[in-house]
Amino acid sequence: MGISTWLWIELSIFMLLMVILSIYAAKKTKTIEDFAISGSNLGPYVLGLSFAATFFSAATFMGYPGWSYAWGYSNLWLFLTLIGAGPIGIIAVAKVVRKVNDSQKSLSLPDWLGDYYNSDILRVGTGIIMLFNIFYIAAQFSAGARIFENMLGLPYLTGLVIIAAIVIAYVFYGGSYADVYTDAAQAVVMALTGVMVFISGIVIFGDGSVTKAFTYITENLSNQDPNLVKIINPESTNYYAISTIIGIFIIQFAFSSQPQLFNKVLSLKNSKDLGKMIVTYIVAALLCLVVFFGGLYARVALPGIEVADQALLEYVAWAMPAALAAFVGVVIVAAALSTTDGLFVVMSTVFANDIYRKFLVKNGILKHEEEKVNRVALSISRWVVLGVGVIATLIVINPPVFMGNFMWIGISGVSAGTLGPILYAVFARKKVRGIAAEISMGVGIVSYLIIFFGGLETSPMAAGAWATLVGIVTMWAGAAVFKNQNVNQKQNIAK
Repeated sequence: MGISTWLWIELSIFMLLMVILSIYAAKKTKTIEDFAISGSNLGPYVLGLSFAATFFSAATFMGYPGWSYAWGYSNLWLFLTLIGAGPIGIIAVAKVVRKVNDSQKSLSLPDWLGDYYNSDILRVGTGIIMLFNIFYIAAQFSAGARIFENMLGLPYLTGLVIIAAIVIAYVFYGGSYADVYTDAAQAVVMALTGVMVFISGIVIFGDGSVTKAFTYITENLSNQDPNLVKIINPESTNYYAISTIIGIFIIQFAFSSQPQLFNKVLSLKNSKDLGKMIVTYIVAALLCLVVFFGGLYARVALPGIEVADQALLEYVAWAMPAALAAFVGVVIVAAALSTTDGLFVVMSTVFANDIYRKFLVKNGILKHEEEKVNRVALSISRWVVLGVGVIATLIVINPPVFMGNFMWIGISGVSAGTLGPILYAVFARKKVRGIAAEISMGVGIVSYLIIFFGGLETSPMAAGAWATLVGIVTMWAGAAVFKNQNVNQKQNIAK
């Protein structure tokens, strides 16, 4: 059987598993708390796997190997940042966030910040900033569509509609429970694929010897283009200077506080299990990330690939039996779904809980009885999934050149507007008025728009890093100015 036949079979089995998990999740989803953070009732191992699956999207299995294909060894900087800066960010932020939420009972990042700083402006403003993540969702849809195009021979647009319909359907019904349970399953197959791809190159190019394989790979890449074996590649978008690499470390630290990851921390049943959750994530991360080398293998074996994002797909089709190559395709679809569903849950929660329930109803702008509030909030959360999905699909009707860069537009925008208030809440012991956080949010997001869209920095990751730093500095400066406040803060940070 060919790859396309195997892919249909394996994809059908995978989707059947997702349907079963989603039905189970839908039965558990009764309230907006269930939809948003699974009722804060999940264990560390399933959440650790879910965190990894959400952290590593289809970009990890298509976009990032595509960067390896295009830019060579310099892309290993990204590998280091994901292994180093990402976990440090989780460890630095998650413990305090989860501890504070024992009393706050917030359902999302905008909700948490709004409650912490007692600011509706921050709650609604941060919620609006979440719209940047439509770019992130769109990138995942594009990756799934590429799978159907490359391996099944379907038109790109047809594949785009299929992948969008799949993820919208199961998040629409299952919410956060569907997100977490399906992600945990997806993380396992993503880790298996990373190891399988990494080992394949050692066998093919080195007869099982790591040293022999990478000696051959290095010589081959150098003969193609000496820049491919340099740690600073002047031809790359992201690794052309030390400054951009520093920026990538900063933004990867910030990435660990992205809203789709933030809500995984809020979903943890027992804050004492946070360490187990983080260790589970790190192990899964190491196994997933070795897939980066697939892009290098593809550059050696198939140097004429026109679309870099297709490099891993082309490589596995060349190097592996049809059944295994199709399995990699299924895993990339799983990776796209695992990140996209988390983003959908976050963005729907913003509108249903943070804006509708915590702002419009709480302030008397809409007068609804409590029973109706929960029913309407759950309904809003589901229909927002549909609306966001349609918009994201329209954005990538014409596929982006580099999916990874497109995705980082969304991530960087969110980080620039939110990390200053988050880090101040985590590390500072003094209370501060909400206006300081509001100013930081505004300055951070405007800085990003100017730096990236104004052309001051070509790398969306580095641009996000510089704007995030501006937001952080603004937050601390604002805290110094507005330190004498009269607002009631609901909690003190214990360290």
